[in-house]
Amino acid sequence: MFGDMMGMMGKLKETQQKVEETKKRMDTVLVDEKSSDDLLNVTVTASRIIKSIHIDDALLEDKEQLEDYLILVLNKALNKAEDIYENEVAAVAKDGMPNIPGMDMFK
Repeated sequence: MFGDMMGMMGKLKETQQKVEETKKRMDTVLVDEKSSDDLLNVTVTASRIIKSIHIDDALLEDKEQLEDYLILVLNKALNKAEDIYENEVAAVAKDGMPNIPGMDMFK
């Protein structure tokens, strides 16, 4: 029994390390998003850090329109980044979880 418990604890620690490595890797995964007319382009990491914003000169003439574009495109990019982040971390966590009866959290 104690051997099984030690094995599970070791597997949990290994999984925790893999999850942390995956989280760090998400800092390097880039998500690009643009407006439908290609006037605004943004790049964020899967960790939801904004890396770049490119604004076409045509948007600089109308502050309100630019603000609307920024909100729309940034939210789309951040939602995609969040989905990638959560799916990657959940996949690593699920693969590394020991088979503990009654603990079917990831089904």
